[in-house]
Amino acid sequence: MAHLLICDDEAGLRAVIRRYASFEGHEVTEASNGEEAVELCRKQNFDLIVLDIMMPRMDGFSALRIIREKSNTPVILLSARGEEYDRVLGFELGVDDYVVKPFSSKELMLRIGAILRRMATGSHTLPAESGHICFEKDGFCADLTAYKVFVDGVQVDLAPKAYDLLFFLIRNRNIAVPRERILTEVWGFDYYGDDRTLDTHMKLLRRAMGPYGTLITTLRGLGYRFDG
Repeated sequence: MAHLLICDDEAGLRAVIRRYASFEGHEVTEASNGEEAVELCRKQNFDLIVLDIMMPRMDGFSALRIIREKSNTPVILLSARGEEYDRVLGFELGVDDYVVKPFSSKELMLRIGAILRRMATGSHTLPAESGHICFEKDGFCADLTAYKVFVDGVQVDLAPKAYDLLFFLIRNRNIAVPRERILTEVWGFDYYGDDRTLDTHMKLLRRAMGPYGTLITTLRGLGYRFDG
């Protein structure tokens, strides 16, 4: 079904993930550190990467930075730490999900399956539409067709999921959107993460928007609204 790269310095953990993944019909390649993962990504393509953070020789963050220079392959980060800093840095580097050890192998496979189905249906790209669709307000401009965002004339780079989140909110501007709907529409109907993922992405998105982050209003107990 899919070719997965499992990168973790714990051989036992790799073996468990391989067993579950193989049962689901996936092909698995293993790497024991970041250097191996980077080298493997240079030689072949993968459908999804499961990448541990704390590893010898090259940690997961360093490996991810190098991989992201050439590839947008979906990545799930594994970490024994759950600090917000790790989550924020991971999402800034463009990871698709973040799993804290110890975790259920079944849950990990559900997350892998959700991402692969989302990629298969093209949810990372916007539907083809005629014309060049842009949203502009004061010094903020979002080009939904070209996947570009400008703040006071300067283009800002967002993580792939941040683009999806921003453009979804813009398409539903001036509408109160429940958190559950955002997770369903942006992350997929069978998303198995938690609300902290949405909170972290929203924080990063507002930061990237600078003074125009106030265009996104938090509706406590409900969700968010993009005012435009």
